[in-house]
Amino acid sequence: MTTSTDSTRRINAALPLWLDRADTEALEIATTVRRVGMDSLWIGEMATYDSFALATAIGSRAPGLRLTLGPLPISVRNPVAIALGASSVASLTGRSVDIALGASSPAIVGGWHGREWNRTAVRMSETIECLRQILTGERSSFEGTLIRSKGFRLRHPLPDARIAVGAFGPRMCEVAARTADEIVLNLVSPQRVRDVRRQIDADAAAVGRSRPRLSVWVPVALRPGDAAIAQISSQLAVYLSPPGYGEMFTELGFGELVARARAGASRAALAREIPAELIAAIGAIGSPDQIHTRLQEFLDAGADTVAVVASTAEDPGGSAVLSCVSEFRATSPHEEIAS
Repeated sequence: MTTSTDSTRRINAALPLWLDRADTEALEIATTVRRVGMDSLWIGEMATYDSFALATAIGSRAPGLRLTLGPLPISVRNPVAIALGASSVASLTGRSVDIALGASSPAIVGGWHGREWNRTAVRMSETIECLRQILTGERSSFEGTLIRSKGFRLRHPLPDARIAVGAFGPRMCEVAARTADEIVLNLVSPQRVRDVRRQIDADAAAVGRSRPRLSVWVPVALRPGDAAIAQISSQLAVYLSPPGYGEMFTELGFGELVARARAGASRAALAREIPAELIAAIGAIGSPDQIHTRLQEFLDAGADTVAVVASTAEDPGGSAVLSCVSEFRATSPHEEIAS
């Protein structure tokens, strides 16, 4: 398992998958990430491309990137499907591939896919245990409470793939600290990073593990105008109601918005009501110096990696944002160029 020291802190990028942009912009962003000298990219999944298909296209279009797939919803994809997808991407692109897992939300798991969203901590722990067995190339033989697999063997094993977990609540953070290589947070404040860092370090120490890496996805907008602010607000509105996110935004002082979201207010209406203070609390917004200072705050709070989510409403392909961040990356005393 990777351990965390000051010398291994780094900046990388996560695909934003903005709701107001063409789906194919993801490929443009990926090539820009590689052009500015970054070496790794998180490829999540929402309502556009399948993560494995998109990662295969990116691996061919922007060679040289280490790819992290997900967070993938564990109630929708089982360990065999996850391992097979990740192995396919690695085999077809020749790239190193890591995997991120998440609980997702009742709306996606239950509403979109018709699956049960429950006992997520147990499901996560069992998924990781079963998945690790499969990734090594062993024939699967796992019988858990919720997860079972017998007789499957991966033809192209990924024994070195890291497993990350998107975590919020104490129970999921504990599971991640005890079983995963990395924890990833999205749309959080530096104080939240600090709190999670303390918790996962204690949870890992309790079972004799080295502390896992901690990554945070941070929306970044360079000198944003109205369109960029509207873009970030629209995306934030999606996350106001899901479990974990809503509680976090409430802790930041925006409980009224969370209550409106959970009562059924439309995304468009919520986006119009999101104040600048909320965006500032979870993002890096402004001039290059302001962005650099803010990224350093996340690192100083205990993040090992900051994954930049570039606003593209006024910056197609994220070129200006990613170039700006690359300048910080080149001068940061914590930066490690190799993954």
